[in-house]
Amino acid sequence: MPKTVAIVSGGLDSVTMAYHLQAQGHTLRLLSVNYGQRHLIEHEFAAKAARTLGVPHDVVDLSPVGKLMHGSSLTDPDVDVPDQKRDSPGESPNVVPNRNALLLSVAFAVAVAEKAEAVAIGVIDDPQAAPDANSAFLDSFLAMEKIATHGYAHPELTLTAPLAELRKSGVVSLGEELGVPWTDTWTCMRSGPLHCGRCASCWDRQEAFQDAGVTDPTTYQTSNAKVLP
Repeated sequence: MPKTVAIVSGGLDSVTMAYHLQAQGHTLRLLSVNYGQRHLIEHEFAAKAARTLGVPHDVVDLSPVGKLMHGSSLTDPDVDVPDQKRDSPGESPNVVPNRNALLLSVAFAVAVAEKAEAVAIGVIDDPQAAPDANSAFLDSFLAMEKIATHGYAHPELTLTAPLAELRKSGVVSLGEELGVPWTDTWTCMRSGPLHCGRCASCWDRQEAFQDAGVTDPTTYQTSNAKVLP
């Protein structure tokens, strides 16, 4: 049973990943990172997942770093979260450049201390994803960590992205099989108390349930008519 540090924000993808890893026999430690995101409410849902799965959960406070990462709607109060769906790849106000590199650096530091055998991240097959969410980045990051942690980490320490070949609808299908409680996940880029239903992440969530043929139990402030009949 591999010991795994799983980066779990509380979102649909990362929570499903945690359920999947536990079903596969991993001994989990969930890790959430406060990087100054406006939707910090998501960590309440990461904590719920940890309690349901019966595993440890740590929250690392890097919020001072977030104050320096201006220009993104997720970390900069002067940049509004747009009411829009991402129709094409390219620069997005919703991307925090280098965020996954930051999260993974923390996770690998924890994994070394815990003598864990894996770090897990819940990236998916998304053509509009940030540049630090693709296989080339993940392979390069692991190669760097093998050098950075040589002689201190578990000799088999690796990086896994078990959902990397799934679209979001596939994640929903997998979560249904695993019994993921969808109302215990948070997707919205805004800070609640309900999913707004209008931001790009809410669009993606609604479309994923529709494409998977699964009833979406989420309560939205506004359900997008173009997605939900």
